[in-house]
Amino acid sequence: MTFDYRNNVTESERLRVLIVGGFIDYQIQLANSLVSNGWEVEVAITRKSIPEDYENCYNDGINIYPIGRGKSKRDPSNIFALLEFWSKLRKFNPDVVHMQLGGTFTDFSLLPMLRIYPLVTTFHDVKLHRGEASLRRRFYRYWLRRASDHIFVHGDFLKSQMISEYNVNPDIVHPIAFGEHEVDPFIRNANINQEEVDNTVLFFGRIFEYKGLDYLIKAEPMISEEVPGVRFVIAGVGEDISRYLDMMVHRDRFDVRNYRISYEEGAKLFQECSLVVLPYIDGSQSGIIPTAYAFKKPLVATSIGGIPELIDDGSTGILVPPKEVGTLARAIIKLLRDKELRQSMGEMGFRKLKTDMSWERIADRTITIYNQAMTQR
Repeated sequence: MTFDYRNNVTESERLRVLIVGGFIDYQIQLANSLVSNGWEVEVAITRKSIPEDYENCYNDGINIYPIGRGKSKRDPSNIFALLEFWSKLRKFNPDVVHMQLGGTFTDFSLLPMLRIYPLVTTFHDVKLHRGEASLRRRFYRYWLRRASDHIFVHGDFLKSQMISEYNVNPDIVHPIAFGEHEVDPFIRNANINQEEVDNTVLFFGRIFEYKGLDYLIKAEPMISEEVPGVRFVIAGVGEDISRYLDMMVHRDRFDVRNYRISYEEGAKLFQECSLVVLPYIDGSQSGIIPTAYAFKKPLVATSIGGIPELIDDGSTGILVPPKEVGTLARAIIKLLRDKELRQSMGEMGFRKLKTDMSWERIADRTITIYNQAMTQR
């Protein structure tokens, strides 16, 4: 079956983009920015990826339709879901399709339909995290690297990695800022009267080996010795938390919230904390960074992947080598002891968020590449 994406498009019509895939928080911000720039936007996402508290985050005029599936991949009803998607796709007739490759989204059945149109893909992670590199996911990413007309990655480090490790044409790989990411829903739930709680260190997000939580736990005795009353908040879900609990020397120093954190609770945690820590041992970037910036909180993070492009060492936070417990502890101690430095870094981070990482800048860059993709087809 063939279908010409240019059929019935006139100069008077707004350009149309279909955004598909995972990383729904990024999709929301991108969709809103494109609509503000005059584009017509539709978003397709798996049903299980649409939390109720996200639905009111989209601007008016953005059509969201879930990609339905049965209870299993072998469920016969899946064929009807695919036909429904194909019908909606043809009706919308996008000028460009933008895949968001993040999370675990790997729906092979959509790929032949989407490839008919100019295809742009954002690889939020160039390499899969430890424990996530299944054969299915590797092949899915391989296909998209080959099928995409243009590719976005978050920074120069990840562009070099995409080119050197996967032999992708440098001319189609474009670094782009990570953006304000999941900031808006947290800020909307913030309490203006909430104050910082002294000596509070926040570890926020998914809990998996690559996040390096064990190194923060190992650093706790050194930090506690220098900063009496220090408190560590660990908030998020992931792998079995019991192994981390067993590592804790002073269990009473830790406030462990091993469940999915709502935006309201998350906003409170960011407002209460003195600093945010990212002791990662692997990874590309982190959505926690722009959220910390939005709340004017300094960061202590490891210098892995593209993180040094998101955190200005000594200005918006402190970068340390991965797996170095002593260096991590000393950086946290330094910030906890210096409120003026924390406030200065928080202000600088907020400024970076609203300039280098602004959605206006990202939308401009994205539209430029969309136009290239449409012209080259």
